[in-house]
This record gives sequence, structure tokens and C-alpha cells, in this order.
Amino acid sequence: MIAATLHRPADRIVLLGLGALVAALVLLVAIFLPRVSVGPAGKDILQPELVPAVAEHGGQHVIYVMKHEVTVAEWNRCHADGVCALNLRTRPNQDAATTPATGLSYLDVGEYLAWINARSDGGYRLPRVAEWEHLAAPVLPEEPDPIFTDPDLTWASTYLLGEQKSRALRPQGSYTTSPDGIVDLDGNVWEWTQDCYAGASGASSSRCPAYFVAGEHLAAVPFLVRDPARGGCAVGSPPAHLGLRLVRDTPL
Repeated sequence: MIAATLHRPADRIVLLGLGALVAALVLLVAIFLPRVSVGPAGKDILQPELVPAVAEHGGQHVIYVMKHEVTVAEWNRCHADGVCALNLRTRPNQDAATTPATGLSYLDVGEYLAWINARSDGGYRLPRVAEWEHLAAPVLPEEPDPIFTDPDLTWASTYLLGEQKSRALRPQGSYTTSPDGIVDLDGNVWEWTQDCYAGASGASSSRCPAYFVAGEHLAAVPFLVRDPARGGCAVGSPPAHLGLRLVRDTPL
């Protein structure tokens, strides 16, 4: 009896409709789920969403930039694999999948870089200051006249003059999207760069005491500091949060 009823025209229409719905859902999942690849260790890794962007003034140097900052959920995959020592937590009203990973030192970031490059096809790195500033220029407010004329202290000028954002940590997408499609460059999470700030010490980049972080303004932060509000920034209001966004020189 059941087999007979399945051949009625009305039932065929219902079954065809369900089949189309299932196919549509499979297509949506394929489009919107993060990309997964198999790294050299034979384990799956989520590939971040990247967007191409010109990374220098008047040039054609294209890099591939993470659309969003690394999130708590992405960071904790590194921790679960035993590479990142720091285990990040979110508040009850925050979603780990959309909350930027913060409270990160330069050493912490190095662990994440080693992990993602080992678990993918490699090539990820931190941006250079010049690259980051060019990417963020369309969404950052115009800089006020500097207090200091010494080029080594331009970051301190903007430190003193810049309007400080709230320290409340917001989910990704809470700030502006750049013309290139990069999200939250003007947010309150400062992002580590690979550029060394040696200051008067003249230290080499192989033994660098501090690195530049980029956000509302540039700031020089010692490589061990996770919370600049508790030390490490000598002038003006410190960055609200320290996080990261990675770039590549080649597409996925």
C-alpha cells in the first residue's frame, strides 16, 4: 500500500519539492561554511576568508588579507592542538565564533602563526606597518597635526591627540568595512604588525624588545605585553585590546 501511494502524482510533486529543498540547503551550506583544507600533518584546518587588496601607495603590490580578525573560536583550536598556550574565554553574552581574540602578546601571536602555517599550505604572516596603514586609510579619521616632529615619535603624537574608543569588546562587523572588503580596521582592537620598534636601544629585529601595533593610532608595545593598560606604553592612552589579523602574499 505504501509503495502504491508513492506513485500518485500528488506524492511525486511533494517528493520532488522536498528534493529541491534538500539540494538548496546543501548548496547554501557549501557556500557559507568556512573552507576546510588538509594540512601537511593530515589534519583539517579552517581556512580564513581572505580578500585581495593593494598594499602600497601608488603601487600594484597585492596581498591577501583576512576579512576579519582572528576570533576566540579560531584561537582556541590552536590551544586545543597544544600549540597556543593561552586559552581564551568569552563572557556569557559573547559568541566565541564572532568575538575577536584579544589579550595577545607578540609571543602568543607567534605561536598562532606557527600553528596555522603548519596546519595549512603556509604563507601566513603579520602585516607590515606600511601595509596596514594603507589598507586602513579609507576608514580611519584624518590625523590631527602632530605634537612631535621627530619621525620616531609620530606614534606618540597620535597617542595624545586621538579620540579613544570605548574598551567594550564588540563582535566582528561592528565597525566599518573598507572598500577592499576588510572589516573592523577602525575598531578598538589593535593588531600586531611585524615591524620592530627598537627605540633608542637600537636593537636588531632578531632581538626586538617591542613591536608596533596598529589601530586608531600606532603604538609600540613590548613583545611580552598582553594588556597595554597595565604597562608597556609610555605615552598617552594605551590601546584597548591587542589582537591579530593575518595576511598572505599568495592566494589560497
